[in-house]
Amino acid sequence: MDYDKQSEILKILGHPIRLKMVEGLMNNECNVNKIMEVLNIPQSTASQHLGKLKSAGVLVSRKEGVRICYKVADKQVRDIMKILQG
Repeated sequence: MDYDKQSEILKILGHPIRLKMVEGLMNNECNVNKIMEVLNIPQSTASQHLGKLKSAGVLVSRKEGVRICYKVADKQVRDIMKILQG
């Protein structure tokens, strides 16, 4: 087990907005505008949190025209979220 990686993932998930983002992206791809709308947060906040999640390898993104769509990339994150959801 890579304890450093596990610790980093848990740290990244340790913010309520990021947890909500990951939960929403578990089964769906989504762009920043939709995330802003659903979570009722400004674009700068959404972009900052998405950047942290992507840098940690929790999310991946793909370009769709001028929009960037995000989804959960890491199976371990999916497993953690399932545990948290009960």
